[in-house]
Amino acid sequence: MLLIGLIVLALLLYAGACACLRQVQERFIFFPEREVTETPATYGLGYEDVYLPLEKDQLHGWWIPAARPDAPVVLYLHGNGINVGANAEHAHRLQYRLGFTVFLFDYRGYGKSSGPFPSENRVYADAERAWQYLVGERKIDPRRILLYGHSLGGAVAVEMAVRHPEVAGAVVESSFTSILEMTAAQRWTRFFPVEWLLHQRFDSIAKMSRLQVPVLFIHGRRDRVISHTMSERNYAAAPQPKRLLLVAGGDHATNAVEGGSLYLEGFRTFAHAALSR
Repeated sequence: MLLIGLIVLALLLYAGACACLRQVQERFIFFPEREVTETPATYGLGYEDVYLPLEKDQLHGWWIPAARPDAPVVLYLHGNGINVGANAEHAHRLQYRLGFTVFLFDYRGYGKSSGPFPSENRVYADAERAWQYLVGERKIDPRRILLYGHSLGGAVAVEMAVRHPEVAGAVVESSFTSILEMTAAQRWTRFFPVEWLLHQRFDSIAKMSRLQVPVLFIHGRRDRVISHTMSERNYAAAPQPKRLLLVAGGDHATNAVEGGSLYLEGFRTFAHAALSR
């Protein structure tokens, strides 16, 4: 009887662990912070605070205009950690070094954006709201917009590119094939039916064949967070036109720094071709 009791207890604990993983998996994916520690002004840029109303919440973002009023616009989709403040430096690089106007915003639950804890469907909806702001309120021609997504934001960029084939193109940096394949790299997940439990999918590689816009994949060869082989696989699965830029010394967040002129010229060349279609 004792053995049966222990088996039943173990099964109950296992079932509880599975239920917990299914209910709170967003907490293993998203790591938002409310405090914004840097702004474009930190890097000497002028900018406008933008607040986009949703049904119950609002998004906060920064409109960072280029010197040229007719400059193409980058819709910047950041990754799963911190908030827009951690991306101000790279936004400065895109604006100052490459000449883009940049719209960088926080998903709900991040920074000054109100609302509940983020989820896959919410960040897609938030990106869609940002898109509608650019096209509907700013009256930006979609053919003058580039999607840029870093890490998890790269998966959001892929989703947006599928939804909006009228966009000029997408740059997907340091991103993954899918959350399912990311979890496979974690040893503890082999003890759980992850395929059944996972509802936050971010399945970029399954969407690649549906892309109808130029895509540039960027990845650092020293990235220990997401292997560069994932960008190589996404690249292989995507239709033409496409490009792949691997940065020899780049890790998850330093491709622009380590790549230097290689990174900037690769980005600039791709953008010019995409915007000239």
